[in-house]
Amino acid sequence: MKNTTKAHLALLGANIIYGANYIIAKGVMPDKIGPTAFVFIRIGCCALLFWTIKFLFVKERVEKKDLLTLALCGLFGGAANQMLFFHGINLTSPIDASIITTATPVIVLIFSFFILKERITKNKVLGITLGSIGAIFLIAYGNETEGTSSILGNLLVLLNASSYGLYLVIAKTLMKKYHAITVVSWIFLLGFLIVLPFGFNDFLNTDFEAFDLNTYLTIGYVILFTTFFAYLFNIYALNHLIPSVTSSYVYLQPVVSFVLVSILAFVFMQEAYAQDINLIKILSCIVVASGVYLVSKPTKKLKETQQS
Repeated sequence: MKNTTKAHLALLGANIIYGANYIIAKGVMPDKIGPTAFVFIRIGCCALLFWTIKFLFVKERVEKKDLLTLALCGLFGGAANQMLFFHGINLTSPIDASIITTATPVIVLIFSFFILKERITKNKVLGITLGSIGAIFLIAYGNETEGTSSILGNLLVLLNASSYGLYLVIAKTLMKKYHAITVVSWIFLLGFLIVLPFGFNDFLNTDFEAFDLNTYLTIGYVILFTTFFAYLFNIYALNHLIPSVTSSYVYLQPVVSFVLVSILAFVFMQEAYAQDINLIKILSCIVVASGVYLVSKPTKKLKETQQS
């Protein structure tokens, strides 16, 4: 099997994992565990996993001058990103969250323009406009609809996407300088230290005796699959495919979310999820996806360079 084929399979697996996570993570909050305690466990366990991998396979030190940049990555790519996502998904619909998250490439483009001074083409301006319209409309609509939607939850998910987008731009120089495992190990360690004062009490106050097998399986899924394996899959894919290809797979996430919500709604007859599926959300998904496609679409010059 070719490396490019394996890379496509890795991306497929990673985005299916992400798409399922919107429902799986929401399933235990807040009845079994609060969002802050969940983030505390997730970041702490993943920091341990990544540092174990780094200790065994990646013997690399970071320069002191890069610790501030790593701390910012830990804040926006670890602590704030996860806190906003888990509190957001706790309040809103998995479908809303998955659609809003697809706007991340648009957010990355905006930050890249201001921080990295990257050029924005007409297609990208149109894409930003479409993506923004779709996301803003969906956030506003979340306050009017029934089901599990919420305007506050949708706003928190948008802030999560913005935090993660800013992290990607800040981390760009670090990824060129250090091994990806080194960068992510420091991000999770510093992110855990930032979350520690907020999540430690919630962690101690969590009623672990109330956990059942499903709770442990959900937490295990989020730690091992959504964070650890999905990140490794993306790293592998980026070594063999261009960024525009890897980013296009984000469109799978709302599709996976729609399918799983439909199963819960019409197979397991959960009425709240049935109310999450309607024409407005489908149209919002199409508008956001169209905007992201225009942003990530390579220019003619880039296509010619790739073909030559």
